[in-house]
Amino acid sequence: MTEEIAESGIALMEAAGHEVDVRLGLSPEQLLEALPGAAALIVRSATKVTSEAIAAGSSLVVVGRAGIGVDNIDLDAATKAGVLVVNAPESNVLSAAEHALALLLAQARNIPQAHAALVDGRWERSRWGGVELYGKTLGVIGLGRVGTLVAKRAASFGMRLVAYDPYVSNERAAELDIELVTLDRLMQESDFVTIHLPKTKETLGLLGADMLAKAKAGLRIVNTARGGIVDEQALAQAISEGRVGGAALDVFAAEPTTSSALFSLPTVVVTPHLGASTTEAQDKAGITIAEQVKAALGGDLVPFAVNLSAKEVPQSVRPFVELAESLGRLLVSLVGALPQGLEVECGGALAEADTKVLTLSALRGILAAGTEEPVSFVNAPRVASERGLEVKEVSTSVTKEYVNLLTLRGGGHCVAGTLAGVRGEPRVVMVDEHRVEVPPSEHMLVVRNDDSPGMIGIVGTILGEQGISISSMGVGPSAEGGTALMVLSTDQDVPGSVCDTLRSAPGILAVAAVTAGS
Repeated sequence: MTEEIAESGIALMEAAGHEVDVRLGLSPEQLLEALPGAAALIVRSATKVTSEAIAAGSSLVVVGRAGIGVDNIDLDAATKAGVLVVNAPESNVLSAAEHALALLLAQARNIPQAHAALVDGRWERSRWGGVELYGKTLGVIGLGRVGTLVAKRAASFGMRLVAYDPYVSNERAAELDIELVTLDRLMQESDFVTIHLPKTKETLGLLGADMLAKAKAGLRIVNTARGGIVDEQALAQAISEGRVGGAALDVFAAEPTTSSALFSLPTVVVTPHLGASTTEAQDKAGITIAEQVKAALGGDLVPFAVNLSAKEVPQSVRPFVELAESLGRLLVSLVGALPQGLEVECGGALAEADTKVLTLSALRGILAAGTEEPVSFVNAPRVASERGLEVKEVSTSVTKEYVNLLTLRGGGHCVAGTLAGVRGEPRVVMVDEHRVEVPPSEHMLVVRNDDSPGMIGIVGTILGEQGISISSMGVGPSAEGGTALMVLSTDQDVPGSVCDTLRSAPGILAVAAVTAGS
């Protein structure tokens, strides 16, 4: 154990007969020296569990993260080594939601400012008058677990609720008595906005100068999610100019931070990333991760497994696991939001195996960009259900051209893939009924265009001017004629600005990018 967890968690593991070796503050080199012989490694966010660490821990059965995020753990290396990775995804949900409400109230009533003035000897009753929450509109950006809890609690104040989350169905929002709207409309109608999104390439700088310019006059912003989602410089300027009424922030682009243009503004409330800093959250994290590690070492069911050991997947299905996730990422990029439903069809010889893991993997690809908690093979069905995504599994032993074919359908789009050649390399072979053949990639681009000469050159030129290389390309005309589809793998993400340039080019009908954050 390289970082502190609750004593109750340590006691639980010791009571199970395990020896707990607490080694706080290890350097990367010291960690490598300490790992040989260890069956489990427990960390929080500071310890980097690299591929070298996984290799050094040749006896490792499980790595436990006492918290939600696992971006400090090399999941690929752990999976390849057969090491289970577990986390404690529910440990700080309540604490984070309550902190968002605390900041909402503190901002509305100027509580920190009034407190500071009074203890400094100034009775400033007239200066620090606030506003009521009753009857105001709260815009919730991100309806994951924390965002949903905040919305439910805000409803008890009599607030009107609107939300922006392309990964939540209208039916699910209606169950919560929340109106789903576009981000532009949310900014235009909300008196308060609270942010509960994961930090991805798509959400970085989401609330920048352009979006803040669309805000309702006097809007107040609360961010307890991740720093960088709000452009802090743009926010400071909008508050200084009076276009935004104020803000309450628990997270910042760079942490720790003790200097910011926001800190000198009288209508800004700040805290140093305290969302999960409650006694209860820390106890839950310690106990939960101890339970997960104990279960893993005992060979029992592990509820919060983030990855999946290859030995748990049928041999014939294993090569399709990564392909299923790639197809999920591609499908949701084409839809541009969470599809109303998902159909997973396993065709050919693949239909004879237990393919449940392929549905789980496809869900991971579809849901990963839209939730603040890591989507695992274990929690994927629950996350899908919470967001109103209905899943249907279909098997068919007949395929026209392929020995095996994995097909995903949803949101009016369809993608399919198979394994090709003697090495069984993954290929995307169909996108929206267009036959193509291209390796799935972390960075992909789908372009629908007029079926006319020169279109490939137009796309290649625009990408080349931006320094983006094309790794591979598949081109397929439509069966009806008139249009064609290009599916490209690129050496890097294709930014939104480049996609806009492509869309404005003559003959280009639609563009969708799959990025590393999708």
